[in-house]
Amino acid sequence: MAGDERLGRQEGSTGSVSDRSWHGDEARSPLGRDPDPGLGRTRLDLELESGYPADVVPELRSRLGPRPAAYSRPTAASRPQRPLAETAPVVRPAQLPAAVADFTGREHLVRELNERLAAPADRPAAIAIAGVGGIGKTALAVHLAHTARHRYPDGQLYIDLGGAGSSPADPETALGAFLRSLGTPDAAIPDGTEERAALYRASLEGRRVLVLLDNARDAAQVRPLLPGDGAPDCVALITSRAHMTGLDRTHPVDLDAMSPAEAFALFALIVGEERAAVERAEVMNVVASCSYLPLAIRIAACRLASRRTWTVSVLARKLADERRRLDELRAGDLAVKATFELGYGQLDPAQARAFRLLGLVGGPDISLPAAGAVLGLDVAETGRLLTSLVDISLLESAVPGRYRFHDLVRLYARACSERETRAPAEREEALSRLLDFYLATAARVYAMERPGDRMVDHLESTGHPGLLFETSKAALDWLFAEADCLLACVPRCTGECTRRRAGDLLLGALDLAESGARPRQYETVARAVGDAAHAAGDSRTEARARSALGHLYSFTGRYSHAERELRRALELDGEDPVVASRASNQLGIVTNGLGRYEDAERYLGQALEAFRADANEAGEASALANLSRLHVSRGRTRTGVELAEQGLAIYRRLGAPLRLANGMYTLGIALTRAHRLEEASVHLAEALDLFHDARQPLWEGMAHFRLAEIQLMANRPDQAVAHAQQSLALGGLGGEWRRFSFLTVLAKALMAAGQRGQAEDCWRQARALRERLGSPEPEEVRQLLSASAPDLPAAQDPFPGHRDAYGVGPPVTESDPWI
Repeated sequence: MAGDERLGRQEGSTGSVSDRSWHGDEARSPLGRDPDPGLGRTRLDLELESGYPADVVPELRSRLGPRPAAYSRPTAASRPQRPLAETAPVVRPAQLPAAVADFTGREHLVRELNERLAAPADRPAAIAIAGVGGIGKTALAVHLAHTARHRYPDGQLYIDLGGAGSSPADPETALGAFLRSLGTPDAAIPDGTEERAALYRASLEGRRVLVLLDNARDAAQVRPLLPGDGAPDCVALITSRAHMTGLDRTHPVDLDAMSPAEAFALFALIVGEERAAVERAEVMNVVASCSYLPLAIRIAACRLASRRTWTVSVLARKLADERRRLDELRAGDLAVKATFELGYGQLDPAQARAFRLLGLVGGPDISLPAAGAVLGLDVAETGRLLTSLVDISLLESAVPGRYRFHDLVRLYARACSERETRAPAEREEALSRLLDFYLATAARVYAMERPGDRMVDHLESTGHPGLLFETSKAALDWLFAEADCLLACVPRCTGECTRRRAGDLLLGALDLAESGARPRQYETVARAVGDAAHAAGDSRTEARARSALGHLYSFTGRYSHAERELRRALELDGEDPVVASRASNQLGIVTNGLGRYEDAERYLGQALEAFRADANEAGEASALANLSRLHVSRGRTRTGVELAEQGLAIYRRLGAPLRLANGMYTLGIALTRAHRLEEASVHLAEALDLFHDARQPLWEGMAHFRLAEIQLMANRPDQAVAHAQQSLALGGLGGEWRRFSFLTVLAKALMAAGQRGQAEDCWRQARALRERLGSPEPEEVRQLLSASAPDLPAAQDPFPGHRDAYGVGPPVTESDPWI
């Protein structure tokens, strides 16, 4: 019996319906020596003629015709197809397995299901509990049955249908066992599933009986065992790995893993509350390694309970290794792996292949098109296969079109893949197809977002065409929805045949870095690609990975890291048009932000030349925008405005919404420095809307920050406070340098609005940030943060209290520097 089913019993319980008939005094109570003297019928006469026990069909007497001349034992064909509904079984079976003494959790679900069972109007004919092996289906069903048994005084039937094994119970056999348990003599039990089901339903009519059908294979196995419409006060509880679709009046329950609190409670119940409380953090690590699967938690806790010299930390370390985790989750004859093997053994070859290959995929889930790429199948065939795996609880589908494994099931799927004869080739081919899908689609998203940008022409070719999108919004929606899965694919593809495409995928998904949404994940995978390329002597891929990494670091304010990676990228492969243009452009942004203007002008000049040599108009506009920021930083306001307008004109002609927003942002800053505040405000407000539509929260925060500056200069402190607060709420993605700038402008706005206490709190936070960053304070900020109470600078000061925000701080994108 599968592991999760075994959670529902204690040692010594039978676990299945008894094979013997029920022959107590109550079962043998006679109706009388002659049930119908008028017709001359004896008890034996009635049984032989009708084919059913006389004690359960007392009203046969009124329906029988004249006594036949001779009797013969009835056959299945001669027996009535539907026995009378007015039967009255006298046996009250009580076959539930023993109650689960240490059942814990599921309180809300148990309460909800009990309420359904208690309400006659809403009571379903059956409750079908489905879920992966080990999820606790049987434990829940047995617990629920015991809590509700008082509502079913006419008896409780139970059978283990063996659906998870190789020899599931035959419904005809199960019906025979149920009929015997209800008091039907063997001689009166007809042959055939339909005949037995008819007698079974008639035997339940007018009674209140609970039927627990444990470990069912599918709906076809269960359907004959359900009470009929004539027994509305009977109910069936079904547990199965399969979802019972197609059963009438059935309430489905898709059982999920335990919550962390429930998992801790179960673990502590087994090992002891005191022992668990001492190492609570380690207990949480253990139950997390068990993926909150009840069977796994129970096994882990039993292992610890039987080893008094172990600490919880010892067990946590053993379970930390994913490759050995399933082997560690074994106690006695219970094992998580064995439970999963029962389900895997039922798969046909196509299902088994899909199960194995999908287990290779990283990320929290996978989309239907991506799964099709992994399997090398069209979407229709892939959908059919995945649906079949969902139906038997080896996959989950939380939302339409997306699929996921339970974490331990994923580990088992990978183990199945590794033990296959042609596993290495099969795995490499599957991951290569997935990488092609992601790279081709991400490149299409990049091209839609950056018309005129030729970088996609320099990416590796793929064997998959990628998805098509009707709108730029749909393309971006896909990128951000797939972000975790896409990035998880990269470190799995750093081998000889896939490494270059993995590095290019980082560039194609550059919007993930620019948005600031997943900086640590992007950094991790970029480092993995760079390290693998370095070890293999692949300078081109290493250069591109380092360029992507430098791009990210410049966003998060890690200037020295950004400069190191970008310079190294140019050293590795300065002839690569992608690296030559992009790394130079980003170095110009970084050095401008650090106040090294001559270096910035040199790098930006190189970038402009490289973009023009590659006929990359979008890149040219980016370099012009960055040169504009450099000129503004050096006090060349007029030329700064002119350069920004040139870059914006290119973006308008190319029709790139996000790049257009960057161009407007750059021009807005230049116009602000030129004291053309109304024009600047119009451009920044339009940029703000475009950033929002493009799902760029970091840039939204920056636009609010610049608008706050303008409102301060225009002596509108309330509006300045509103924009500054928005910038602070959104700007956490941009690192501590940006937060410092946002705090500073908010403090000045609050001071101007007369909210002195809140302003002083902002000053203190800004000072703490500056000290943590280890950078000297600009004189204005030093004075404002002095021991004396800060005061508002003169109204004509265009940049009160945050002038340093223009000279020191992080750059943001390749097309529009922050600083």
